[in-house]
Amino acid sequence: MSNLKDEIHDQMSRRTFLQSSGLGLGAAALSSLLPHQSTAAGTDPGMGLPHFPAKIKRVIYLLQSGAPSQLETFDYKPKLEQMWGQNLPESVRQGQRLTGMSASQSSFPLAASVYKFAQYGKSRSWVSELLPHHTTMVDDLCFIKSMYTEHINHDPAVTFIQTGNQIGGRPSMGSWVSYGLGSENKNMPAFVVLLSRARSGDQPLYAKLWSNGFIPSTHQGVVFRSGPDPIFYLNNPEGVDKTSRRTMLNYLAKMSEDQYKHVLDPEINSRMQQYEMAYRMQTSVPETLDLSKEPDYIFDMYGPESRKPGTYAANCLLARKLAEKDVRFIQLYHQGWDQHGNLPKDIKIMADSVDQPTTALVKDLKQRGLLDDTLVIFGGEFGRTNYSQGKLTKDNYGRDHHPRCFTVWLTGGGIKKGMTYGQTDDFSYNIVKEPVHVHDLQATILHLLGIDHEKLVYKFQGRRYRLTDVAGKVVKPILA
Repeated sequence: MSNLKDEIHDQMSRRTFLQSSGLGLGAAALSSLLPHQSTAAGTDPGMGLPHFPAKIKRVIYLLQSGAPSQLETFDYKPKLEQMWGQNLPESVRQGQRLTGMSASQSSFPLAASVYKFAQYGKSRSWVSELLPHHTTMVDDLCFIKSMYTEHINHDPAVTFIQTGNQIGGRPSMGSWVSYGLGSENKNMPAFVVLLSRARSGDQPLYAKLWSNGFIPSTHQGVVFRSGPDPIFYLNNPEGVDKTSRRTMLNYLAKMSEDQYKHVLDPEINSRMQQYEMAYRMQTSVPETLDLSKEPDYIFDMYGPESRKPGTYAANCLLARKLAEKDVRFIQLYHQGWDQHGNLPKDIKIMADSVDQPTTALVKDLKQRGLLDDTLVIFGGEFGRTNYSQGKLTKDNYGRDHHPRCFTVWLTGGGIKKGMTYGQTDDFSYNIVKEPVHVHDLQATILHLLGIDHEKLVYKFQGRRYRLTDVAGKVVKPILA
């Protein structure tokens, strides 16, 4: 146990938008619109991507913003039922830091989940009654119950799990993947972002989470919004037809080429690439986002919310369609999981919003043969405390942030199915077996795409950067 603690401590201690051209295209909303060709500018010579045969072609990352409680979802701890209301033992906490929201509490009463757990499938995986649809696919999932991070507050933690650094300005994971591998569909972005929320008043999300950082702006995530104008400035303005747009782009390309010869600014070429992609997307995006041709049984599969644009369920259905269109990295953000109080009621709202559509997405990919070359990830930015933040009653409590352990699950190509990796203590407070750092998860995702995380680099201001910074190791035991 002491060696494990030392290992975790050692690991933890290491650890524009373009301006509109005035021509009606809105370049700021159209970043990351061109498929990558051959070796990206800024890489070390001979980077040679992919580095080895890939197990997957694409990633669908279902990030549950606000941090779902592992204690109400997948990490069953009967010890908390036995010790309900007792103070968190100091031998468990070991002086670890707390947030400013609960550090001043005079006691830390242990709170068992009010929701029942049971084991399901051949894998005998523990799942809460909050997630009944999940119980039907547990044998397709790999649960990692020993995730951890250094960051105890939302903004640095979610920025860290998305970009590999707690401070904004680094490229996001999707941008790194786009930069390294590009897109398989010349008419679609390599990196698409979808946003949803089930409750109001939760932690905000910022564009830095899908930013290209210092790598070329063609690799920034493109946000697809609900409504008639899913990408701002994509459509032609009134009075401009497709022929006029093509003529304008041809003249603009010649002007940009001349300008580039004088100033050698690579963003000039990036801007033209974005314009050209936007021109092609005028046909491909409306077709992709049109759900009207989906049969009723598919909407029934994803649930009633799937007929409402902008919901998590509708975005899960769109994620499947984007996977069919060979989009390389599909990022869903779902807000509402930050339950410092009134957790039993609010977490049920969240669980109800994700359970059926998430399960439907996995099963839909599987029935179409897409799960074999797609990686699906589900989880938040950290975990929640085993003690109640604020007053504890038999039917109500809250949970504070807890970076020391949390649960994510993965499924798809290259991942072992029906297994649980890692283990927390009887209190779900410390990791006792097989710790997995955020950088380890990132390294594993890149590995499945055929990328050695130590070799995917970009030189900026004299330093070579990578998604995993100077850490990270592939979690080989979960690989099929």
